[in-house]
Amino acid sequence: MFSSHKASTMLILPLFVASVMTTAAGNFLQEVDITWGGPRAKIYDGGRHLTLSLDKDSGSGFQSKKEYLFGRFDMQIKLVPGNSAGTVTTFYLSSQGPGHDEIDFEFLGNSSGDPYTLHTNVYSQGKGNREQQFHLWFDPTKTFHTYSIDWTPQSIKFLVDNIPIRVFRNWETIGIPYPKSQPMRVYSSLWNADDWATRGGLVKTDWTQAPFTASYRNINVNACVVSSGSSSCGSQFTNSMQSGQNDQGLDAKSRNRMRWVQSEYMIYNYCVDFKRFPQGVPAECKRSRFL
Repeated sequence: MFSSHKASTMLILPLFVASVMTTAAGNFLQEVDITWGGPRAKIYDGGRHLTLSLDKDSGSGFQSKKEYLFGRFDMQIKLVPGNSAGTVTTFYLSSQGPGHDEIDFEFLGNSSGDPYTLHTNVYSQGKGNREQQFHLWFDPTKTFHTYSIDWTPQSIKFLVDNIPIRVFRNWETIGIPYPKSQPMRVYSSLWNADDWATRGGLVKTDWTQAPFTASYRNINVNACVVSSGSSSCGSQFTNSMQSGQNDQGLDAKSRNRMRWVQSEYMIYNYCVDFKRFPQGVPAECKRSRFL
């Protein structure tokens, strides 16, 4: 699939220059800046661990020091335990501006004993509305689990503990915008969204349980770093598919695992929300079983 429009994704961008591929493993002091929340965000243990907290006054968040164009981004997160209703923990990539691109993991808290909702979305040129939601097959508050975004010119893969749960393919050939030209930073935050996060806003944040805390470790970035000048990041990924993979970049074992997740744990898929799209679901939904 990719070879048919290879030229369009071997990017030569006039505004950016890419360094060589970089691999950053584990140290938050070297890789991120605390951007809001003051003392509610803490880096400790020599940069190996980070925590974000939320109280009634404020949440907190951080962003990567560098911008990237394509790559793999892994983060180990232990989510807010107990009654996390109303809270949202995020891990995502985003560019800036009204026509921004964005690739989202959002973890929507819930009342004690109920499962978290893992919300995924893809924005391109400022347009999102491509939500898929999942429950997880484990308790994400008990220990750390790895959440990954694998972003190439061909596809965006969302993975949990290296199991793919979703693939959003590049369908520019049929006029679907795809994030490929705007460098993005890594972001993460913990904030209050009790107007919508839990059961559509019916369950509010219980501030007697505050502060709420999410824990992070083992940030790992294997991506193309971008700065001012001109870029060839896309060309580093044009031949990234390996033998045995399909045009989503998945081998047979990974495809089977994704089918299992989507059949057993997916709770919302925009591609089958016919009430939301009475004039017809988006064009990409008709092209692939997995999005």
